[in-house]
Amino acid sequence: QVQLMESGGGLVQPGGSLRLSCASSKIYTMAWYRQAPGKERELVASITSVGVTNYADFVEGRFTVSKNTDKNTMFLQMNSLKLEDTAVYYCNAFPAVETLWGQGTQVTVSA
Repeated sequence: QVQLMESGGGLVQPGGSLRLSCASSKIYTMAWYRQAPGKERELVASITSVGVTNYADFVEGRFTVSKNTDKNTMFLQMNSLKLEDTAVYYCNAFPAVETLWGQGTQVTVSA
């Protein structure tokens, strides 16, 4: 049974950085998603099994998605964080599998 676990969130000031991790028991085309208060969940970035990446327009070169295949772990390096990046960040397959949503990790950008 596939399980996903996100970690690495926290409180950071605008312009700061965080690195999120997602541990998975299997390798899929993986993605990071986020859901801000009062908004729908949205795709942030995805990475295929061979490392091809795609990003949402709002990333604007600030985030980098990567993976450690040997350890079945996906990362999201987030730099130059903005107030509007505040959200719960989730990892899932791409396309998302409903049964794989976990609790996510909270990212709060605040001065």
